[in-house]
Amino acid sequence: MVNTLSHLGIGLLIALALGFRGKKRNTLAFLAILPDLDFIPYAIFALVGGSVSHEARNQLFYMFGHREFMHSILFILLVTLLIWLKTKDRLFTAAGLAAIVSHVYLDYVTSWKMRPFYPFSTETSTLGAVHFFDPLANLIPLLPVFIVLVGYLKNRGKWNGKFENFCAFVTNNRSKFYTTLAVVLVVWLIAVLPVGKLFLVKNVSGAEGAKISYQDTYPSSFGKFITAYPYNSTHYKIMEVSYWSGIERSDYIEKTNVTGAVPDASAYVERAGKLYSTAVPQEIDYPVYNVSEENGSVTVMLSDARNPYVKYWAYFKTVYRFVFDTESGEYVAYASMQGGRERELEENWFG
Repeated sequence: MVNTLSHLGIGLLIALALGFRGKKRNTLAFLAILPDLDFIPYAIFALVGGSVSHEARNQLFYMFGHREFMHSILFILLVTLLIWLKTKDRLFTAAGLAAIVSHVYLDYVTSWKMRPFYPFSTETSTLGAVHFFDPLANLIPLLPVFIVLVGYLKNRGKWNGKFENFCAFVTNNRSKFYTTLAVVLVVWLIAVLPVGKLFLVKNVSGAEGAKISYQDTYPSSFGKFITAYPYNSTHYKIMEVSYWSGIERSDYIEKTNVTGAVPDASAYVERAGKLYSTAVPQEIDYPVYNVSEENGSVTVMLSDARNPYVKYWAYFKTVYRFVFDTESGEYVAYASMQGGRERELEENWFG
């Protein structure tokens, strides 16, 4: 989901549709943003992550990283159990479950990989069917926020009467209004967009005569996706596809590019790939290697083949740089995460 305010709005929508007010309404709104409080444990991870073993670092990342454990099914079940033990209220427990599930699902259905089955599995997955700025997913949740804010201002005599007709309509049709909004969101986000993407991927696969990955097809704008597949042993094919036009543009990206005559270039590529495979969070789906040699060292740049196709988008913008000493075999690793400044990585980053 693109913003915390929309998550908050979903929590309020669930509360209002079920008739909860006051403290219970506020609690449901909090539960809808609870998973994003993982920035607190992530700050702890940032402090201690560089001082532990590689294996411990990975496990700490799974537990404390953003969109990791606090976006998992196990976390959802634990929080739901706590709600039930605290309240013994079936309807409120169900509403709390819906609020926290709404957050995790909305993140899962956008574009960022998650580990929903951790600790039972560390495999990443995503639906990637909804663009960050999807109008319904972002605007509908703002209506409950607006309505609650208006009510708050009215109670304090600070509302000057704007949107009075809309407020009266909501008051007179409270139950139907909130239920309708909830149903529209559920149908749009669970049925229409994921299924629409399924048919699009199937059609593109048929047109290409190749199996296109549903997971690795990411929304780049409303109704458009960037996808890729291994075209042959040396190239990937990158495509921009849409619901309206199918394949709109495509290009071929070389998997390995060597500048100059680099002895054992393939061996350095293999080593960089093995090092990367031991690290988290595993952002790269279609690895591209650029190899060069200078002053007794070999540099291997590792990025995703889709990197050149995204300008104002964090995904696929992570680039790793491995600098290998040709005599000692030792290396130093750097990374530019999501288009940010490059920094040297800790020694325990890779196994």
